[in-house]
This record gives sequence, structure tokens and C-alpha cells, in this order.
Amino acid sequence: MKEKIKKYINKAKEFDYKEYAKTNKLFITFVITSLINGMLLRFLTVHNYFAIKPILADLALILIFASFVYLFKPRNRFKYLLIISVLFTAICVINSLYYTYYMSFASFSLIAVSLTVVDVGDAVVKNVLQIKDFIFLWQPIALIIVHSMLKKKDHYNLVAKKENKKKRFTGTLISGLVVYALFFATVTSTEYSRLSKQWNREFLVTKFGVYTYQLNDLFKSLDAKFNTLFGYDNAAKDFREFYSEKKPSQENEYTGIFKDKNVIVIHAESIQNVALNTSFNGNEVTPNLNRLKNEGMYFSNYYAQASSGTSSDSEFTFSTSLLPVTNGAVAISYWNREYETLQKLLKNAGYRTISMHANTGSFWNRINFHNSLGYDKFYSKVDYEIDEEIGLGLSDKSFFRQSVQKLKKEYEENGKFYATLIMLSNHTPFDDLDKYGEFDTDIKEEVKTINENGEEVIQEVSYPYMEGTKLGNYFKSVHYADSALGDLVNDLDANGLLDNTVLVIYGDHDAKLAKSEYVRMYNYDKQTDDVLDKDDENYVNIDYYWYELNRSVPFIIWTKDKQYSKKIDTAMGMYDAMPTLANMLGVKPTYNIGNDIMNLKDNIVVFPNGNWLTNNIYYNSQKDQYKILNTDYIVDKEEISKNNDYTSKRLDISNDIILYDLIKNENDRLQRVEGN
Repeated sequence: MKEKIKKYINKAKEFDYKEYAKTNKLFITFVITSLINGMLLRFLTVHNYFAIKPILADLALILIFASFVYLFKPRNRFKYLLIISVLFTAICVINSLYYTYYMSFASFSLIAVSLTVVDVGDAVVKNVLQIKDFIFLWQPIALIIVHSMLKKKDHYNLVAKKENKKKRFTGTLISGLVVYALFFATVTSTEYSRLSKQWNREFLVTKFGVYTYQLNDLFKSLDAKFNTLFGYDNAAKDFREFYSEKKPSQENEYTGIFKDKNVIVIHAESIQNVALNTSFNGNEVTPNLNRLKNEGMYFSNYYAQASSGTSSDSEFTFSTSLLPVTNGAVAISYWNREYETLQKLLKNAGYRTISMHANTGSFWNRINFHNSLGYDKFYSKVDYEIDEEIGLGLSDKSFFRQSVQKLKKEYEENGKFYATLIMLSNHTPFDDLDKYGEFDTDIKEEVKTINENGEEVIQEVSYPYMEGTKLGNYFKSVHYADSALGDLVNDLDANGLLDNTVLVIYGDHDAKLAKSEYVRMYNYDKQTDDVLDKDDENYVNIDYYWYELNRSVPFIIWTKDKQYSKKIDTAMGMYDAMPTLANMLGVKPTYNIGNDIMNLKDNIVVFPNGNWLTNNIYYNSQKDQYKILNTDYIVDKEEISKNNDYTSKRLDISNDIILYDLIKNENDRLQRVEGN
């Protein structure tokens, strides 16, 4: 063994590195530039660009892919390296774009989802595309420049005379594999587990680099397509055990309080709680929502659990009490599975189920997806007169006005109903300012001054504050949406549709605005029209945890008689809405992942990226760090470990239900057993 090691050391000493560098300039350029782009992507996203582990992983994969260039003649190698260069650059550009909008990384399984962006192309161009996303293009350009210089110097003919192609290929491939072996020797069991599950993409890019992440994602996406062939037995076993051990929801004082009442659910696009808690010059951004939350049940600590499917994920989770799928979007890739939904439970109780959205039926595949959720009728763009447009389509005010007449007809013809109305106007990029109506987001103050006659007078002074910012425009957009909701409530009442009806309103997800927008909002210095210095005692630090907690959305349950006025502060996820509402409506779900929040004093909100939240703590799974929210809370490592297991279990079970169509298959199995 010692002799072999000495032999390799001697060979390394004899290796002519100068000659290698001289005859491999294009190859070296490709490796270095690809490595820099991987580091650059992490710099712009997860900020760990100098971490050794992802650099090793990136280098290993780059070497392995590049090694095959030596199977080509020198004059043909540029074409191969350019193709790989374009592929690697595309990975960086797409992931940079994707991270800007979704705060996560792209997946091959999301190609179908990405096609839906065509319908919101204007929003993407205005709110997502940034100069930074095109920085990565320097890499293939650099390769082209180096190739042109080498070609002029007759470099490739010189290389052809001097090198051993087979030896170079073998040596480079082995080098890549050795680097990969060194890298994987440092990978922990937790990191292996997350690589296998693929649900925390930020963590994977942080630890494995973007190229290894993307390759693993490709394998996982292909695996998902063939999931019915492998792994079903284990998934079904875990499914049965989970629900056999799960305690049935207990009845409480809210059980059946809304039994047989009509239900109108408002899917409020991009409305966050921050909007409900904000005023400008004494004018509330959301006066109507504030009135409804004060008169009804207001769940103030409610969080969306959407992933790459955004709004469609929220619809899915709200209806099924399951979490979004790990790869792709349920609405696109797994709409044809069998799910237990609130709509189906109410259909069995004699309800007519309706959904309404003034966008095309193909957007998020709702024409099929809504049928799978259990809606009897889906009113889409073709059912509305597009008489007033704001943002992406029909204005919310016109949409609500036309929808009320459709609801009235449905009620008269079919009796009690469950209806979902999906809003549209408050959609990024929030730039249809001339149609939102007057709402100022500046600061106005009355200041005493002395005029030219020496008299004391009072003048109104205005400071720009949020005027002209994306967040300021967002508040203007929300103010319009809130006004539309106020009109809807009045119109429903005028048409006799509120007397026996429960109105449910939920924000589908946050507005996905940058931290810098909130930095200005909470640290504005009107004297300089800028933000306070970070050293100022009044400076509010908008860090990761502040931002994540600020993403909470409203959840309101309201009735005209205002009989149930209550604020619930318990941490709550969107997957808790279905069992909570089901209990109030007198129906019982079986396959919910979430809980009836009225039975709990504390709750665990599981996020698709593996983070979790309770009333006491917000846990960041990517960094294995947390923020204490309750100053009286004493950190218990055992509790954190237990909550991590709770989170992982629910992510796995929910994902298996979707991938393996477990509800249908297990129900079919039980019927066969009973039949025998």
C-alpha cells in the first residue's frame, strides 16, 4: 500500500502543470467560470458563497461533466463545452429568477407550472426580472472570447499533437469523482435525509451547491413520475399508522354552530395582516376588513403554507388540510388524485358547491383542479363580462357585482351553497395606480410658521414616506381590494344573501415584497427622506425572522348577526382552516393533517421548507436556528427535536398521500376487504 502511495506521489511530482495549463486553457476557463457562477448564485440568494462544501460539490460535478470533452477532437471541444456552459448558465439564471419571486429554487417538475407564468407575464417582467439575473451570462461569453483567441493562435492543432485523450479523460473523471468522495465524506445524516426528501431547497443549495441540487432534483422529479412502481407499500403502511394513531377531533362549543348555513369563502389575493394594521394620516388601509375582523372571529396569527404553486397551493391546503407537494404543484401535476375536501364533505350534506374566478379556466389548471376539489360548478372568465380591467383582468368590484347575481340564481335554484370567490386585482406588480382610487401613503403634518406679516399660521407639510415605493403601491392596491369587499358585503345584504350565510375571508399568501420596502416603512426619517442609520436607537432591524413572521395573512369568519366576535391568537396554518370550519359546519374530516384550532391553546404550523412555528418559537430548519417569540418560554432541546419530527412526519405523509393517491387506493382496499 505504501508503495502505491509513493508511486502516485512521484507521478504527481513528475506531472508538468505548466504544460497542462498551456494545453487546457479552454477547459480551465470553463471550470473556473462555472464555479464562479455557482458561487455568484449563492451570493445573490442564500449568501454562503465562500462555504467550502458547496464549492467542492460544484467543482466535482463540473469536472465530471467537463471530462467528456476529451472524447472529442480538440477543434470540436468548444461546441461541447459551450452546450454545457449554456446549460449551467441557464440553471443559474432560472434559479435566480425563481428565488426572487418564490424565495426558493426551481425544480424540473415545475416546468408545467412555469408555463402558467405566460398568463402573468407582465407581472413577471415588472416585478421579478432584475439586472442581477443576467449577470450569469458572462460565463458563456467569456468562453466564446477565449475560444476565439485560441483559434487565432492555432492552439487546437498544437494540442492535438501533444496530448493523450484517453489519459486526460480518465484523469479528469477520476479527479471529479475523488472531489465528490471528499465532499460526501463531510455530509451529515441530516443532510443526506434532506437531499433525499428534497423539500428544503434553500438548505440543499446552501450545503450541496446549485449544480448537485439540480441534478438531484432531476432524479427526484423522474422518480415522482414512476412513484406508482416503487415505494407504495411503505407509504401506505406509514399512512395507515399515522391515521390509526391520530386522535379524532373533539367536539367543542363551536361544533355545528353554522350547520346548514350558506358559506361564501373569499380567496383574498396577496392580502397580509400588515395591511390591516396600517394607517396613513388616520386613514386605514383596510377599513372594511378591520370592521369585519372586529365583528367576527379573527385569527390573527394565521399563515399561508404555499409553495411553488402559490395561490393554487393555498386553495389546495385550505380545502384539504394537506400540505403542498414537494415537487411541482398539485393543481398542475396531481389534480387527478382523490382528496378529502371541505367541498366534498358539504356536498354529502346537501350543499351545492361553486367556485368563481374571472381568469381563464386554464390558469393553474383550475378547470380540472376545481372539479377534483369537489366543486359542482366553476365560473371562469368566459362567464363574465370584462367591462372594467385592473391589473391582470376583470376588476374585483365588477367581479363581485356580477358574482352576486350568479350566487342569487344558484341559491334560488339549488338551495344552500358553498361558494369560493377568488379575487384578482390585488396581484403583483401593484402598478395600476390610476384605477385604485385616491389613497395617499405620505405623511402629512400641520406645522406652525410665521408669515411675512409676522403672524402665526398653520401649514400642512407633506413628506413622501411610502409614496412611489412598491410597498406604498401595494397599500393602495389593498385599499382598492378592501373597498371592493365592502361593496360585496353591501350587495350580498341587499340581495338577501347574508341572512343565513357565513362569510369566510382568507389571504392566500403574502405579497412577496423585498425586505428593503419594510426597512423604509419602519425606519423612515422624514427630515432626510431616507432611512435611519442602523446605529440609531430607534432603528427596527428587519431580519429573517421579522420578515417571515410579517408574512402572516388574515383569516376571518363573519356573520351578519355578529354573534361570534372573538380574536384568536393561537399560531395557525392554512391546513388548520378545513378542520376548524368543518367542525363549525357539522361535518367530520378523516384525512386532515391540520387541527381544529378551537381545541388547542398551542399549535405547530409546518411550512413546506421544513420551518415551523408555535406561539413560543419560530424555527429555521435551514440553519437549525430559532427565534424565541414568548419571553417567558424556556428553550427545551427535546421539544425542538420533537417538533422537528412532527414537521417531518406531516410533510412526508402529506406528500405520500398526493404522490401515491393513497386516499383513493386505501379506500378501494377497505371496500375490497369489506366485500370479502
